[in-house]
Amino acid sequence: MVKEQFLRTSLLLGEEGIKRLQQATVMVVGVGAVGGYVVEALARSGVGHLILVDFDVFDESNINRQILALHSTVGRKKVEVGKERVLDINPDCVVETKELFVNAETLPELLQYKVDFVVDAIDALNPKCCLMEALWQQKIPFISSMGAALKTDTSCIKFGHLSQTKNCSLSKFIRKRLKRRGVTISEIDCVYSDEQIDLPENAMIETDEIAENTPQNGRKRHTLGSLPTITAIFGLTIANQVIKKLSQEK
Repeated sequence: MVKEQFLRTSLLLGEEGIKRLQQATVMVVGVGAVGGYVVEALARSGVGHLILVDFDVFDESNINRQILALHSTVGRKKVEVGKERVLDINPDCVVETKELFVNAETLPELLQYKVDFVVDAIDALNPKCCLMEALWQQKIPFISSMGAALKTDTSCIKFGHLSQTKNCSLSKFIRKRLKRRGVTISEIDCVYSDEQIDLPENAMIETDEIAENTPQNGRKRHTLGSLPTITAIFGLTIANQVIKKLSQEK
């Protein structure tokens, strides 16, 4: 018997689809602008086991685009806030949290988990490439988020292979790095925007802020303008693909 809170989902996916979601384990790496919306949708769909990975805490600048960022959560760990929200949505969900920065040294700790799917919502280039390469090598199903900053046209957001991406500086760098490492980029699923941006210089400013998903000794970078609508659609598009894949009969 399907719980009432999942009734409308079961009308589309069927009771067996709901059962598959309840039996699934999904790891979300990066619980920020894109990853937060992924977590939200997966929790509401009934995914039974979520592993949330992020080393960071919320600050006030996150509030414009991160669903878990509120004035009441500023200064709190992202994974802890994420876990509380998931359990408030679905108390039956098993939620594990890993407060760590993804790199070559910490990857083995993540890869020891037996998961059905991984969502890569990291926005730092080196950790992202390390994670994508490792997941591809081990044939673990995953979807990666490409760059959502500086984008404004929702109609340009697409789901496809990394080899299909264009007009995205992040995916350009990722493609080059992964190709050098022997990764078949046509086998990697991602969400991206092919919008050709032509924005004023004030859409990007110099900052002392450390890049998201980068520890405090990490490299500083520019702060890029971003809209809550674009990052939300990125995250929900990823979650939608995960839900469809996991709920289908294998």
